[in-house]
Amino acid sequence: MGFLKEFKEFAVKGNVVDLAIGVIIGSAFGAIVSSLVGDVITPLLLTPALEATGAKNLEGLVANGVAYGKFLAAVINFLCVAFVLFMIVKGINKMKKKKEEAPAAPAGPTQEELLAEIRDLLKNK
Repeated sequence: MGFLKEFKEFAVKGNVVDLAIGVIIGSAFGAIVSSLVGDVITPLLLTPALEATGAKNLEGLVANGVAYGKFLAAVINFLCVAFVLFMIVKGINKMKKKKEEAPAAPAGPTQEELLAEIRDLLKNK
């Protein structure tokens, strides 16, 4: 019974669940970036260059048996992922900074100040 309990604690621990969620979201995000590169960037920006070389897609660029088109596609994919992640982190940092800059509530009088005020009021009576 101890082994199953220990396994359950491990499997349901916050870190393991958070990691699993991160991997799943990362996988979905990778599909989005691949689509961005393959379906948007390549047709819009690289179509003239691809037509000049006679290639139908970026992966089709080959020179002397070296498939440099696949390498270019991987570089473009990496740059897109890095840029999107940079923008996300920058946005999160900006939101955090706004939270930190929020002015704190003015501090009330300290206990010593209150006691001194009471003392002064009692002296005046």
